[in-house]
This record gives sequence, structure tokens and C-alpha cells, in this order.
Amino acid sequence: MSEPAFGGTIGRTIAGSRPWWPAPQQPPKGAPNILVVLFDDVGFSDFGCYGSPIRTPAIDALAAQGLRYSGFHTTAMCSTTRAALLTGRNHHSVGVGCLANFDSGYPGYRGKIAREAGTLAEMLRTHAYRNYMVGKWHVTPLTESGATGPFDGWPLGRGFDRFYGFLDAETDQYAPELVLDNTPVSPPGSYADGYHLTADLVDQTIRFIADHTADRPELPWLTWLALGACHAPHQAPREIIESYDPAFAHGWDAERAQRLARQKAMGLVPENTDLPPRNDGVKAWDAHSDDERRVFTRLQSAFAGMLDHADQHLARLLAFLDKTGQRDNTLVIVMSDNGASQEGGPLGFVNAMGPFNFKPEPVAEKLERIDDIGGPDTHSNFPHGWAMASNTPLRRYKQNTHGGGIRDPFIVSWPQRIAARGEVRHQFVHACDLVPTLLDLIGIDAPATIAGVPQMPLEGVSFAASITDPSAPSKQVAQYFEMFGHRGLWHDGWKAVAFHPSGTPFDNDKWELFHLTQDFSETHDLAAAEPERLAALVKLWWEQAEAHQVLPLDDRFGPRFAENAARFHGARTRFTFHAGMGHVPTDVAPDVRSRDYLIEAHVEIDAEGASGVLIAHGDATSGYSLYVKDGHLVHDLNIGGRHEIVRSARPVPAGSHRLGVRVERLRRQTEPAKGARTGLSQYTLLIDGQEAGALTTQLAFHTLISWSGLDIGHDRGSPVSDYAAPFAFTGRLSHVIVTMQNEQSLDGESVGNAEMARQ
Repeated sequence: MSEPAFGGTIGRTIAGSRPWWPAPQQPPKGAPNILVVLFDDVGFSDFGCYGSPIRTPAIDALAAQGLRYSGFHTTAMCSTTRAALLTGRNHHSVGVGCLANFDSGYPGYRGKIAREAGTLAEMLRTHAYRNYMVGKWHVTPLTESGATGPFDGWPLGRGFDRFYGFLDAETDQYAPELVLDNTPVSPPGSYADGYHLTADLVDQTIRFIADHTADRPELPWLTWLALGACHAPHQAPREIIESYDPAFAHGWDAERAQRLARQKAMGLVPENTDLPPRNDGVKAWDAHSDDERRVFTRLQSAFAGMLDHADQHLARLLAFLDKTGQRDNTLVIVMSDNGASQEGGPLGFVNAMGPFNFKPEPVAEKLERIDDIGGPDTHSNFPHGWAMASNTPLRRYKQNTHGGGIRDPFIVSWPQRIAARGEVRHQFVHACDLVPTLLDLIGIDAPATIAGVPQMPLEGVSFAASITDPSAPSKQVAQYFEMFGHRGLWHDGWKAVAFHPSGTPFDNDKWELFHLTQDFSETHDLAAAEPERLAALVKLWWEQAEAHQVLPLDDRFGPRFAENAARFHGARTRFTFHAGMGHVPTDVAPDVRSRDYLIEAHVEIDAEGASGVLIAHGDATSGYSLYVKDGHLVHDLNIGGRHEIVRSARPVPAGSHRLGVRVERLRRQTEPAKGARTGLSQYTLLIDGQEAGALTTQLAFHTLISWSGLDIGHDRGSPVSDYAAPFAFTGRLSHVIVTMQNEQSLDGESVGNAEMARQ
């Protein structure tokens, strides 16, 4: 038996067997590169080419070169839309009925894409595509985001060849929680250096494509760029943010009217489109005080600045494709994953981390910090009045199944194949329709099996015909919607929709009926006029719900988060972290919320002394840190930027020591009112088990610690306390032990509210 032509033994076969290596791959003739740019929490009207005054020239140029869709629909949340976009199936069908943050045990709510639902990357891989994922993933349970995975739900486990980004729903733009392939890494810069995540993600996207072009230019690529913009925290360069104050000083009422007028002039919405009344809970702009309006304007400017900044860096990526001669045969898609977010509440936040732990943020405090908005020690989000304006002319927001939650911008450009320039398409399109459309445009079929796993059928319907034919019909099959009990169904131009108040019987929900072809903004309820049509659509919704694993309905978003945390940690009350370990994501770190706990670091200190961080969990907006500074042991409890610091009364001597902090919740005299601070806690410093200082405070981690993770021996990113990161410990740190008491009392509703702001 002769050796293979390329030598060695790698190609040998066993008699009668097939070679183990895959057959040579050939891409389909003329197969395009595919660039998907997925924005986060950007409303229907936020791009300039959809009616906004926000500067988005790169996006607007793509629209002028290609097509805008006015009827693109998502699933109302980020994880769920991503699951539908990646698989070509409905989100409940593939197991991501709600969020990747929890697993309820029901088939439609596992928080992880089923193996029977292959991703676009897995489908394209068999046709010689190389696949690159950059940015936000958020379709892996966050309890599987630690050092041991499992990694089968991470991007490299779902068909992507390279990954650089973050697994969580959000991250700080100046000190992000980054992963390279399957390994957590530190960001390559800091706020002081001018670092921003958006620029970094675009840099890495360019690198992946440049590496690909250098190595295998004959093969097509898929690059999935999922930006953090414009999810909270809204962070961008200060000069960009401040430049928008004059543009938004007129307030959200005037802004909505102006955007709708532009949309009508652009042909995005029909001339008869009415502007709905303000959403529930949104006051007239003029009803707010001067101080409130000033703060609200700056919070909106931070959102606008973040989008503007992202567009500037997208322009760099597109320029790179032009320079390298790849633009003509690159199919570029730009879209958002859901409508603008209502999680900023009526007043917005400069730093949302404080209020989530019952530290109020009054308007006077917001005003005092107005120039910090968008900076490294803020977690800013705008008031829901501005979210309402983002979604013009649609009702409600992200989370909801009315238009404001599920109708989003969608732009497609492919110079080599799309002859239309600057046109608008009005067909109904859903996120699950993207994969069938891309396969159709490439000219390939979805595989029957992937890695030996039989595949469920695609549920989306290709809308490729509408790209060349503006009169092509919308899909003929019904499309359901569901999120936290909010429900909806589109069929043949009609929509039935129900807003569900959490905790109320589903049978009490009021179903509305809209003829979308005549009523773009869902303002004229025809339920009373056409009860039979409404009844038929509601019946169809239940049929769709049963077919796609939507049932049982569950609106308990707060308890779901609490239950998932308890299920994951189980009875574990002790963590040991050894020196040399890597970063620990917050969802797999010790859950010290609302309980007593003890932290002890085992160290050796030479005669000349030592300083630095022993353990730190969080960032500048929220968290805790135990460290040695100026010879003394220090603990900082950071709640929303308010620091409760206790410093040891005596210095730490040289030698081997246990340096720690004991946290005890003191007995309550009375039960607190709902939403109030819940009693006192005592933080006691310990040197070799002996008390060295104590602090009593009403502040504590009631609902969250931080959405940034934990490190020992240093503070890797945005510093929790008053030191310059990473403030690495200069002594010898052996290990840190965290011991928690079993008793933990979480307010599910408060936890849920905090977690929903994270999504």
C-alpha cells in the first residue's frame, strides 16, 4: 500500500473503511461572503434612514445601495431573536423560549439551542464557508459560561471557527468580559487608553477577515458581528454624547412627531399612519421639571452617541471590504434584535446598579453626575419616554409583543446581486426567515443531519423573492409571538395581540385586533368590530403555541431567575480559588446576595510588606473588593458607586496570615416596606480570625452583586475600589476561600427586575 501523495500517515485508511478526513469542500458557484451586523436594543426609528436625527451615515449608505424593510419582526428579546436568526426556526421550538439566563426544564425553555436545530454556521460549514463570530452571543446558559463550560453551546461548539466577544447579555464597554474562542481574556486596553469595546470588536472583525483573505481567499466567509451597542450601559466618547444635547432638548413628544413625518416622507410608513398616544406611564415632556428634562436629554444623548460611535466604526469595516475588493460580493445585513428597552423606567439611570440594590438615585444626584453619563463609572440607561421615541410610530417596547417590541429596522445590501437602490420593501418578515433566505440566495439546502444528529425542519420562509420583486407576497404561514405571557399572532396582514400584566390570569388578558396593512402603528383596535376574525386568530395562536413548545405559559420572570440560581448552586456553600486561576463569570461566582458569608485569603507577606487585591467581584459601578493598601487590610462594599469602606485598625504584619472579611445580616426590628432597604449588615475585617475593624451599614447585595465577574490576586478591569486596576497583590497569595451560610432570602421580583435590565 503506497503512502498518500501528501506523505506521512495522516491519510491512511483501514481496509474497507472510508478515510476519516472530510471530503474536499467546494463552495457553491458565486457564493457570497455574508456580513451580519446585529445591533442591540435599537428601535424601529433609530437609524437615520428610518427617521432619526442620529448620525448613521454608514448605515444610511448601505440602505441607499440596497433595501430597507419596514416589516421585519423579531421576538421581543435578545436571546430569543438570536436563536431564531441563527437557526431558521422559532425560538421556543429550539429551546430558547425566553432567555439564556435560566432553564425551566420545559422543552421550549432550556436556554440553549437544541442540537436538532443547526445554526447557519453549521449549515454553511459543509459548503466550505469559514465562520467568524464577533461580539454578543447570549444563547448559552450563563451557568455554562465558566472555565469548565460545557463548551458545546459556545460559538465554537455551534459551527463558528473563531470567536471574540462576550457570552452575557451585556458588558461594560470600557472593561468588557471578553472571550477569545473558548478562553476568557482581558481587554487589550482601558478607558484611560481610549479603549472602547465597539472599536475592539470591529478591529477583531477586520483581523478575522484579513486572516481569512490571506490564507484562503477562494473560500467564502460568514462574519456575524453582534455589537453591544445600544444595550445599556450607554457608553461612548463624551464629545459625541454632548454633541447631541441640542438635537434632543425639545423632548420625546416633539421627537416622535418629527420622526413620523420623516418616515412618511421616506415611504417607510403609509401616509395615513397615526401616532399612538404615549405609552402607559410616560408623562408629557413638558410635565417634567427643568432638572429632569436636562438629565433626560443627556441620557438620550448617551444612547445616540453610542449608536453614532458604532456607525463610525462600521464605516471602517465597510471601507476595509472596499479596499480589499470584497464589497461587491459581500451580502451585508444590518438589523436590531428587538425594540428599544423600557428597563430605564420613568426617570432613567446614571448608574442602575444602585437602585437595583435599593440605593435610591434621586434626580438631584443624577443632575450632579450629569457629566459622568456615558463614562466608565456609570451604567446609564434612558427613560422609557425616549425608548418610546426610538420605537416611533409603534406602541410599547422590548419584552412586549406590540409593534414597539418586535418591529425593527432591517437593511440588506449586495452590490453584485441587488440592483434595486434605496427602495423600501413592506413584506412581513420574521427573524426565523433569515436562514432560509440566505440559503436560498446562496443556492443550497439545509442539511438533513449535522454531526450525525437528524435536524428538525426549518420553520422560517425565504423572502428572497422580495429582494428583486417589490410586489412579492409576504409569507403565507402564520407567525406567532410570545414573551413573558405577552402574546401575538400575525396572519395575512392581520394581527391579534395581548398585553399581559404579570401575575394576573391569562384568561383576563384583553386581545386587540389590528389590520396592519391599513394600520401600521396598531392604533385602531377592531376587536369589537370583527369578533369572529379575532376569535379565529386567537384560536390559531393556541394551535401555534402547542406546535412550537410555547406552553406552559409562564409570566414569573422574577421567580424563574431565583429558582435557576438556586438550582445551579444547589447546596454548595464553599468555593476555593487558587492563585493562577482565570476570570470567573458572575453567574458561576459565589452567590453572596442576601446571606451571611466569610471570605479568607491565605497569604505570605515579606518584611517589606505587600499591597494589592486579594479578591474582587464587580466593577466601578457595583461589587466588592478585599485588598491590602498602605499596610492595612481594606474591604470596599460598592453599591451603585457608593463606597462603604472599612479599614483595619492595625497594620497587617509580615508572615503567613489569613486575611478576611465576615459579613453578617443583623436581626431586623421590623419588616421593611417593599422596595425599601432591608435591614443592617455588619462587615468585620479579620486578621488570622481576630477582628481588626468593623462597619455597619444598610447597604448590601440584595438583588445583584455585579454583571462583571470575579478575580483573585488582582482586579482585572474597571476597579471596584479606589485604586488603579489591576492593583495586583505583591505578596504571595496561596488561595482564597469563600464560605456562605445556607440561608438565603431573595426577593424574586426585585431580582427579576434587575435581571431584565441586563437582557
